[in-house]
Amino acid sequence: MMVVSPPAPTARRRASLALVLVAAIGGWLGSAGMASAQGGPNAPPPPVTVAKPVVKEIQETDDFIGRFDAVGSVEIRARVQGYLDRVHFTDGAMIKAGDLLFTIDQRPYRLAIEQAQATLTSAQARVEFAQAEVERAEQLRRTGSGTEQLAEQRRQNFLTAQADLNGARSQLADARLNLEYTEIRSPIAGKIGRRLVTEGNLVTANSSILAAIVSTDPIYFYFDIDERSYLAYARMMTEAVKAEEGRNYNAATITLTDATGPPRKAELDFIDNRIDEASGTLRVRARVPNADGYLVPGLFGRISITGSPPYRAALIPDEAIATDQDRRIVMVVEPDGTVRAQTIRPGPRQSGYRVVREGLKGDETIVVAGIQRARPGQKVTPQMTTLPPTREAAAGAGPAQPSDSAPTGGQGTTSASDRDPARPKVQ
Repeated sequence: MMVVSPPAPTARRRASLALVLVAAIGGWLGSAGMASAQGGPNAPPPPVTVAKPVVKEIQETDDFIGRFDAVGSVEIRARVQGYLDRVHFTDGAMIKAGDLLFTIDQRPYRLAIEQAQATLTSAQARVEFAQAEVERAEQLRRTGSGTEQLAEQRRQNFLTAQADLNGARSQLADARLNLEYTEIRSPIAGKIGRRLVTEGNLVTANSSILAAIVSTDPIYFYFDIDERSYLAYARMMTEAVKAEEGRNYNAATITLTDATGPPRKAELDFIDNRIDEASGTLRVRARVPNADGYLVPGLFGRISITGSPPYRAALIPDEAIATDQDRRIVMVVEPDGTVRAQTIRPGPRQSGYRVVREGLKGDETIVVAGIQRARPGQKVTPQMTTLPPTREAAAGAGPAQPSDSAPTGGQGTTSASDRDPARPKVQ
């Protein structure tokens, strides 16, 4: 039988040494590859896309949710009692002031006029007879055939008959007025709702509601503002008055809930005289033209009102803003390519960008893409691009082309969802 002897110690040592060398070479190669990927001492600065902020004149607006309400609203009631004879309108029709709407049975009221006329005729006859009696009594008194007491009695009968005549005249006027009330006419122009009482039903005076009418043009829009916003607006108006500005800060626009079609123009015309203690809000009203009658009471809408005077501001993309604990920073690239962290105070959104209230003048070069490769104190390879005036323009125009200047000009609005208590002052 053949016996296999173990390998010599020298051979084992050689094999172990070879394995150690292979592992060391592999680890060195892996470390070198990683260092090359992360940028070693001789690697070029990482590339980033840079641009100058968009500098333009803006005017902030604040948005509030509110509801439309009619300028005039009337519940049609009968002034006299009777059975409803006719209805003269179509449900939901547009009507004018003075249009005939309902007719109550007029026969009892015509009879009342005839009775009042007869009473008046009788009263006139009594007055004429009493006047003749007074004249005869006066003649007898002058001739000595009649006494003074008789003349006074005849004079009293005449005054009583004259009072009865005036009463009969009033009764006739009342009867004629009641007959007029049997024809119920519209006191305002607008849109009428459905009839609430149909022909043949008994209508009670000053109680039964027959229909409702709301005016359509113009229409009111009511909304509530918080105390903080009211103070900001009051301060802005005070400064505008001191600066003797001619701007109309009462102009507003209203967008409906479906957000289709152009916004409706409106004019603020009323602010309540006290803040509601329960909600801490103040009721404000806007007047809205509604010639087409499209807006109806009860609709919700979003109103945009002036939130600041016009001022020039620097605008940057949201993706250019980084967070450092409780600070918002942007990476500013110096002319030599060195990155510097600049603290900013962002404001509301405007034209697809973020307004920078503090921290940027507008002539800086900031990193807008590749911000994760920019580190403060390190150098980068800047690739200049141009930010369009609005982000919508950027989406329609395609990729931005390199440029050395930032566009300026234009005007826009902002949203109250990003409202900031520090408003720009009127210059």
